[in-house]
Amino acid sequence: MPVHPTAIVDPAATVDASADIGPYCVIGPEVEIGARTRLMASIFVEGPTKIGDDNVFFPFSSIGVASQDLKYKGERAETRIGNRNRIREFVTVHRGTAGGGLITSIGDDCLLMTYAHVAHDCRIGSHVILGNSVGLAGHVTVEDWADISPFSGVHQFCRIGQHSFIGPYSVIKQDVMPYSLTSYQPEVNVYGANAIGLGRRGIEKSSIEALQTALRLLTRAGLNTSQAVERIREEVPTCPEVETLLEFIASSERGVVKG
Repeated sequence: MPVHPTAIVDPAATVDASADIGPYCVIGPEVEIGARTRLMASIFVEGPTKIGDDNVFFPFSSIGVASQDLKYKGERAETRIGNRNRIREFVTVHRGTAGGGLITSIGDDCLLMTYAHVAHDCRIGSHVILGNSVGLAGHVTVEDWADISPFSGVHQFCRIGQHSFIGPYSVIKQDVMPYSLTSYQPEVNVYGANAIGLGRRGIEKSSIEALQTALRLLTRAGLNTSQAVERIREEVPTCPEVETLLEFIASSERGVVKG
């Protein structure tokens, strides 16, 4: 295991022999680091934290540290990070709290850009992109393939649906519908389906068109949400993506962003 002589690795940490620990890194007890994961330099990791394989942490990120929630009283809580993630400079990931299930988690193949913040009890799926200085408040759920552009903030307990795209400088205070394109121009609005992103990921053209129709009914037809859902059930061709959208809306506790 390549460990720079200036790095501090607690004897109670478990670090795979193929991991690479760069200069001035500090790894605390109850930290597990998987195969071929690289910590470049000046990275602080506090346990209990479990990090998978083939991740890259760029300088000055802080992982697994205590929550900023004033209700946090030092209870044992965890941070879990999957495989093949890229954690860029000055990213902060805080561990969970008793009020949110005691776990903050990140899936696989995510990119967290410079200065992104993942607060306590957030659940981030796989293939997620958080742009520069994106801030996730506590208890936020970000589903697979979501893309949040730079300088956006997400309110506590919001959900970001799968395959959604959020434009820069957006302030998100309600759930963001899956497959949607949402941006701040000059207020937060939904601008139809995330057609470019969905096409790149192999979603059928007919499904994208169905999503466009469904989202127009939700946001542009002058209907309340219940009326729009009824119209979608009657008029929009059924497909798995539309069903996912409707299930997401039905389970929303904060309401969804429509603009």
